[in-house]
Amino acid sequence: MNGKLVAVLALLLISAAMSQGRALARMGTELRCQCIATHSKFIPPKSIQDVKLTQSGPHCKNVEVIATLKDGREVCLEPTAPWVQLIIKAILAK
Repeated sequence: MNGKLVAVLALLLISAAMSQGRALARMGTELRCQCIATHSKFIPPKSIQDVKLTQSGPHCKNVEVIATLKDGREVCLEPTAPWVQLIIKAILAK
């Protein structure tokens, strides 16, 4: 009986350690900038499905604006471009 109990406890500990490792790996990818390069050329609003605004912080020193287009592509927008500023103002006003 003791052998089975030790085996069950060992499996539980291994399982817990592996799930913690996955959580830490996921956190590692989220703690950095998402945009390598930005796009400043105008994109018609009708082709944009969603816009995600990420403020600067410990994960990244840059403000990031990521647009999801209707065809599924994600594009990093230049936050200082005038047309992007209008989109940001519209998002913040909501």
